[in-house]
Amino acid sequence: MKIDKKLNDGCLFIKVEGRLDTNTSPELEEEMSLDGVSRLVFDFSSLEYISSAGLRILIAAQKTISASGGSMEIVGSNDSVRSVFEITGCTGIFTIS
Repeated sequence: MKIDKKLNDGCLFIKVEGRLDTNTSPELEEEMSLDGVSRLVFDFSSLEYISSAGLRILIAAQKTISASGGSMEIVGSNDSVRSVFEITGCTGIFTIS
């Protein structure tokens, strides 16, 4: 998995490439510092697969950012990743575009 992140004026943009699963989710969790972040955007245009471990990281991020009055958005999901969000009911939790 490859992670590219940029922080600009309170917006943290994180692009994730490859697989977000049990083996790689701790790496994403370590890279995500939400101090001073009011908007969190995940770019999943190059994400091939997401497991429940990856979903756990996203749900935790959503809770943290919402508690501080911020927002989170997921952009660029392919059909297989979007399908995981739909099957797990996460489309009601996350803003996905």
